[in-house]
Amino acid sequence: MSKVKYYYDPESLSYRKIERKKRRTFKYIMVFLLASSLFAFGFVFIGSHYIESPKEKAFKRELQNMQFQYEILNKKMAEAEAVLANVADRDNNIYRVYFEANPIPEAQRRAGFGGINRYKDLEGFDNSKLIIESNKRLDILQKQIVVQSKSLDEIAALAEEKEKLLAAIPAIQPVSNEDLTRMASGYGMRTDPFTKARKMHWGMDFTAPRGTPIYASGDGKVVRADSRASGYGKHIRIDHGFGYTSLYAHLYKYNVRKNQKVKRGDLIGFVGSTGRSEAPHLHYEIFKDGKRINPINFYYGSLTAEEFSKLLEHASLENQSLD
Repeated sequence: MSKVKYYYDPESLSYRKIERKKRRTFKYIMVFLLASSLFAFGFVFIGSHYIESPKEKAFKRELQNMQFQYEILNKKMAEAEAVLANVADRDNNIYRVYFEANPIPEAQRRAGFGGINRYKDLEGFDNSKLIIESNKRLDILQKQIVVQSKSLDEIAALAEEKEKLLAAIPAIQPVSNEDLTRMASGYGMRTDPFTKARKMHWGMDFTAPRGTPIYASGDGKVVRADSRASGYGKHIRIDHGFGYTSLYAHLYKYNVRKNQKVKRGDLIGFVGSTGRSEAPHLHYEIFKDGKRINPINFYYGSLTAEEFSKLLEHASLENQSLD
């Protein structure tokens, strides 16, 4: 039952019934509907901006996690680039310099990828620029690692060759100082003991008693151990590789045979006076690429600075050779 409302009329001193007009009722209804619509719209608008749905919260957490993971990835890439740059710097300025290899140009190390667009499939997304840049950075980093890996393989091969070279070079005196009577004659113009004429003496003569041990001056393979070379008598030749050959002449007897591999310091024979020789001694020569060179430059492996100085002084005297 609808409520009836009254108002007090002071003129008639009585209560009168309030009559509602249809027009006013319609007006009230329209105002109410408009207010309700505005309230509903405002609630939806404000709620959509300030009140997150569970789905929106999940998306937001996922986005924050992706940003966090990207920052970690970016930091790791920066660390990898720094380490690789340090290795590349040592590679160019230490390793390749030491092994006499040309440095790798920076343009080759940091070169990108030309030609077709490798990242076309990554275009058209909200974060395409970020994704493409990250992929480019990773690709360049991967290429730098490949370049550096190949360089280190080359350095390892050069190091192995360098180690073989250092072991092969005739670098010690073939007769021990303890067994040496004296250094009789050096490399250069000397007086021939038989003709008394000055001629080129192609090696160094080490005077020592008959039977004194003779040692290989470097790693190599014995290519001759015979007496078929004119003037040398019983002699040994060792091929050290890298163009180096050493010769040991006027031996009393051998301690090696042809094709035998020897190491630096191995006992290969004994001092004698066979062939064209005036007295027991070792005539020692070194060849580089088939040419005789002065052996005085190859004793850094067995002599002190003082011993080398004395040897150099004796070797420089233009005296008479023993062969």
